[in-house]
Amino acid sequence: MSVRVRRLAEKDKAAWLPLFKGYITFYKATVADDVIEKTWQRLSEGAADFHIGLVAVDETDTPVGLAHVLFHRSTWSPTSYCYLEDLFVDPNRRLKGVGRALIEATYKEADVRGCTRTYWATQEFNYRARALYDQLATKSAFVQYRR
Repeated sequence: MSVRVRRLAEKDKAAWLPLFKGYITFYKATVADDVIEKTWQRLSEGAADFHIGLVAVDETDTPVGLAHVLFHRSTWSPTSYCYLEDLFVDPNRRLKGVGRALIEATYKEADVRGCTRTYWATQEFNYRARALYDQLATKSAFVQYRR
């Protein structure tokens, strides 16, 4: 399968929505529809203080994967960091280079902005994705806490 990554566009909403909902379902989470709509609006607006949306598209320019990427300042560096908050690939398109392409596109976006760290989190049980992540990054020893 040929895949290319580009910025999320207004025309992508119908394909983006089931991908984002699939991501939420994968993690057995719940996000209210109005929050999902607000996320779409923010991604579409392209505000400087919000995420950028990337999509991996097939030969017909249909999104088959997504990445939501946030750039932020750091207290430990004079540069910015890049947080890959959401990464999801259509289950029927997995193991075909789509996830790798999205991560590499995220790295390029981070490099353009001079980010000195790109990071993300996944659940311990996400073994298939972690096999890819182990090839593309170094696993941190940090444990995440939430309130």
